[in-house]
Amino acid sequence: MNKVLLIGNLTRDPELTKTNNDLSVCRFTVAVSRRFGTNETDFFNIIAWRATADNCAKFLRKGSKVAISGSIQTRSYDANDGTKRYVTEIVAEEVQFLSTRGSNDEEAPMGDIKPVDDSLPF
Repeated sequence: MNKVLLIGNLTRDPELTKTNNDLSVCRFTVAVSRRFGTNETDFFNIIAWRATADNCAKFLRKGSKVAISGSIQTRSYDANDGTKRYVTEIVAEEVQFLSTRGSNDEEAPMGDIKPVDDSLPF
């Protein structure tokens, strides 16, 4: 099983591009603090595709808090200097926007929020 769950903050604004087949691709980096007070931070490269990519580019900004569910992907390529380079990324399957309203320049989407019906027994 290859499953990753991360909660952290964007270190830069997301970058949205399109493939030759017109698929949306959004890349950004998330800083995640380690547990138990070590004051260490890990930085993860995130890649999102299609509608998730479009929404990330539209609503996320540097500093936005997100929860990401996805998988780890490693790939390699030949650099210009002839060496082989390896890249490890998190391919986002789901991205939850955790920043509160007003913490970014644009408000995060909240969907169709309906008032709570207090008459329900649960």
